[in-house]
Amino acid sequence: MTAATLNRPAQNLFVTGSESIKIRKRLDEFLALPEDSNIERELINGVLKERPLTRRNRFHAKTEASIATFLTLWLLEQPESHGDVLSGKVGFTLQRDPGASVGIDVVYVSAEVGARQNEFSTMIEGVPVLAVDVLSQSDTHEDVTAKVDQYLAVGVPLVWIADPHFRTVTVHRPDQQPNFFTTDDDLTAEPYLPGFQVAVRRFFE
Repeated sequence: MTAATLNRPAQNLFVTGSESIKIRKRLDEFLALPEDSNIERELINGVLKERPLTRRNRFHAKTEASIATFLTLWLLEQPESHGDVLSGKVGFTLQRDPGASVGIDVVYVSAEVGARQNEFSTMIEGVPVLAVDVLSQSDTHEDVTAKVDQYLAVGVPLVWIADPHFRTVTVHRPDQQPNFFTTDDDLTAEPYLPGFQVAVRRFFE
């Protein structure tokens, strides 16, 4: 993105769809929006997504914590400087043009991506090895699909969508059909998380 592009007057481009009018924003415009404690915002492929901020229920919170715990246990057995496991709607700038800035429930970030951040960074710029989103009652099929498509488009090699209600995990990889796992299955993550294996039911216990 050139300086001329960043300095041109801000404008919103509207994309009409069957359900709503969508507002396009550049990444710098999105990041400059004033914070609002009542609104959850994300930028997906240059399109602003806004919805009322909802409290995650205890099933969502427990599932998120369990997934982060099992990933951390795996990470502790890996060589030093192998990366980081983070949780709690981790802020990511996935790409700059078109802008993609999202919050991810649980991530595994490589040591290389972590090393590129400076001590003043509040959001991580780059692509995680693993992105995990835990479904909430307020999530729509359209929003989940758009977010998974965004992850895969920017090069996230492994995406898990965990559903606390049905106690399932759907695994997405670039250029592959999704794989569906139930509480009867074990989940692995080769080659990105070598040696990781857990019974899916453990995420929801």
